[in-house]
Amino acid sequence: MTGMGSLNFNAAPTCSQACRPRRQPFRCQFKCQAMSALSQKNSGEANKPDRRRILSQIASLAAALTVSWETAALATSLPVEAQDDNKLLCNAECMKTIDDIKTVNLPSGLQYKEIKEGTGPIPPVGFQVVANYVAMVPNGTIFDNSLEKGKPYDVRVGAGQVIPGLDEGMKSMKVGGIRRLYIPGNLAFPKGLSSGPGRPRVPPKSPVVFDVELVYVPGLDEE
Repeated sequence: MTGMGSLNFNAAPTCSQACRPRRQPFRCQFKCQAMSALSQKNSGEANKPDRRRILSQIASLAAALTVSWETAALATSLPVEAQDDNKLLCNAECMKTIDDIKTVNLPSGLQYKEIKEGTGPIPPVGFQVVANYVAMVPNGTIFDNSLEKGKPYDVRVGAGQVIPGLDEGMKSMKVGGIRRLYIPGNLAFPKGLSSGPGRPRVPPKSPVVFDVELVYVPGLDEE
């Protein structure tokens, strides 16, 4: 025999097969109810292994995703000394001499170190500039990095498009220069930054450190 009927070798007898309702109506009704309950129980028992297997597969998938998530996060939230030198503005060699560089203190509370003196023009206020940056919390853990993204940042100097400390720190830079900015909390992120994949939390009005490279000023460098 072919078809769906051939797959049901162990099918339970129907009520009409199990009793004779005309002769024993009440007993037949009771027997049918009992058989129905038993059938539901057996069906539930048969489904249990499937549920357990599905739950096990979901748990395994969640564990794998967690490992992948943590690995990806670790790759971009390591301290500066553990990062790829090609994706830093102050690499391992730079870090060896950073303490010897003079710190410039500005009246606003902003401090900076001139890691590399630029040779190009200083961008006038209101000009668009192209810059790379590596942003860190005070312990050196990076929370944003344009080099990791593979694209420099376009910003208009003095227009309030970035946090005040970064804006002020770029105003006197020369094209080609690299600075480390020590930005106090009142010139940083007033609302802070929430943590995310590969990014530590930045509390509101907490100090941050930016390494900034002024790449060029469109329209000014060409003159």
